[in-house]
Amino acid sequence: MKRTILSLIALSISCYVAAQQDKKPLKPIDFYRIPSVSDPQLSPDGKWVAYSVSTIDTAKDGRVSHLWMQSWDGKESIELTHGSEAASSPRWSPDGKYLAFLSSRDSKTGSQLWLIDRRGGEGNKLTDIKGDLNEYAWSPDSKKLVLVIGDPANKGKEEPKTPKPIVIDRYHFKQDIEGYLQQLHDHLYLVDVNTKKLDTLTRGDKDENSPVWSPDSKTIAFVSNRTVDPDKNQNKDIFTIDARPNATMLQLTTWKGRDANPQWSLDGRYISYLRSTSDAAYMMYDQSVLCIMDAVGSNNRILTPQLDRPVSDQVWAKDNKNISFIVTDDRQRYLAGININNGKISTISKGMFGITDVNTNASGNWVVLKSDPYTPAELFALEGDKLRRLTFHHQAWLNTVKLAQVSGFQSRSVDGAEVSGILFTPDSIPGKKWPLILFIHGGPVGQDEYTFDATRQTLAAAGYAVAGVNYRGSNGRGLDYCKAIYADWGNKEVKDLLGAVDHLEKMGIADPNRLGIGGWSYGGILTDYTIASDTRFKAAASGAGSALQLSVYGSDQYVLQYENEIGVPWKNADKWIQISYPFFHADKIKTPVLFMSGLRDFNVPTIGSEQMYQALKSQGVPAELILYPNQFHGISKPSYQVDRLQRYVEWYNKYLK
Repeated sequence: MKRTILSLIALSISCYVAAQQDKKPLKPIDFYRIPSVSDPQLSPDGKWVAYSVSTIDTAKDGRVSHLWMQSWDGKESIELTHGSEAASSPRWSPDGKYLAFLSSRDSKTGSQLWLIDRRGGEGNKLTDIKGDLNEYAWSPDSKKLVLVIGDPANKGKEEPKTPKPIVIDRYHFKQDIEGYLQQLHDHLYLVDVNTKKLDTLTRGDKDENSPVWSPDSKTIAFVSNRTVDPDKNQNKDIFTIDARPNATMLQLTTWKGRDANPQWSLDGRYISYLRSTSDAAYMMYDQSVLCIMDAVGSNNRILTPQLDRPVSDQVWAKDNKNISFIVTDDRQRYLAGININNGKISTISKGMFGITDVNTNASGNWVVLKSDPYTPAELFALEGDKLRRLTFHHQAWLNTVKLAQVSGFQSRSVDGAEVSGILFTPDSIPGKKWPLILFIHGGPVGQDEYTFDATRQTLAAAGYAVAGVNYRGSNGRGLDYCKAIYADWGNKEVKDLLGAVDHLEKMGIADPNRLGIGGWSYGGILTDYTIASDTRFKAAASGAGSALQLSVYGSDQYVLQYENEIGVPWKNADKWIQISYPFFHADKIKTPVLFMSGLRDFNVPTIGSEQMYQALKSQGVPAELILYPNQFHGISKPSYQVDRLQRYVEWYNKYLK
């Protein structure tokens, strides 16, 4: 018997080793196989979770989303929608009879609201509207839905063969994806499930968003900026309105900053919401705190002032006393809770992972989306403080690839700042020295987390140590850490980035003679700042970046930030020139750079990459400029995403190997 057991153990070990050897390093082309799981919604009885899964259609070179259902016990998984037309945003009717969703199937005017009858039958289209249907929510009595619909372009008529001139009269007149902004607004509408009648709830020259119903189905809370010119500030307040045409809205909050995400307690007594810390007209470096008020707007109070971390996704428990919420904290996103009576905050689920979505209802069951460094987001049941995995959409492709080892590290900058980072290495062999790529996150207000990162994993699979660094300006370390770079771009962040590289060199991980750097958006901007400050990097990839900041005023979507943080260029030229130093000191750059941009990017327009490319070419520094047609700030076409990754690998290989 002992021999048999030992034989089985040996066989098991050999099978495991063989399986590991069969795995191949993650390649850019593997991106085609990675699905995306999102938007979990518990059924009223708590027995099912509806959610969206998007996969890549290589023939159409795009992603398509479909609806799935997962049983709470984990035993049954059902795909509800199929075909080339996408379906998304599943929402259960509170009585459990219907599952609503958005789809543009059988529509020439964009997404419409559809219903699947849970008692049987095919989906039925409930609406046939013109304009963008952005959000919707069921009334608790399941008789109506509130919709957020954007005013249709061209007043809903077909675009003429010769488009009319674009007339611009707004202060904020450009926005990535949306393009040039005209006087079009989002408003609230009501649709009756039985009659399909559509009623207008709000109208005018302001926007209304984030509608939520009171438990008695009589009132809707929503968010709106009702100042004279909403383009010139970030103020948003919470309002309520009776769920009937021609009703009058009531303003509940008066904070000059941003209020968001109102949520009713199940007994209708309270509304919780998120509030910005700053009440300035605009503040990039901010974090939300959790607040609560009576349903009529009285007795406002902050629940999480002592936390000093960004709070999001708050959800009421059915006892009307406890609220759960997500906390962004030093490379983690964890689930916490607070008792509204005694103010006690407790940690519910925390670890080397990130929770990105929370959903519950009167059933008492809880479901979350969770990712860790080795697994993209999947659904998990939350039972007390324990997580039980429900879905396995990523397992098939994960079984075929070898992933990098992921660990955290701390470094100290030249001015003494302590900085957190995440390191990816091709394997965990101690003492091995690697060529290093410092790959910088965007934002700047964001953070590198213990969640799955396909880009860094792919770079590590190509034979590099890859470091993500949460430089000052990142969130997750408190408000002062985030605000440290206010009106002082490319200074403290560069110290933090270089300090991390110094640390990894001293640890014997990074080869000082083979250093690369790169990033997208603010990561691309910081790439430009860093290579203009230090010549140690042998290769760089600057994506969607800018360096001559003086020239982007009026060409991108950030005029409100510029005028509030930096000041107008004709009065503060010295400050604008200071933050434009990568361009004005381009003669100090010796690093070969791969510049990239989406040609329809209004976030950080292509001119930022073009100017730096021209500056380096004029000096004979090796540079390439890659332009992706019809792409916005975030490259969305799958073939371009793969192309970008492949170019990263080839560029770094050329100069670092």
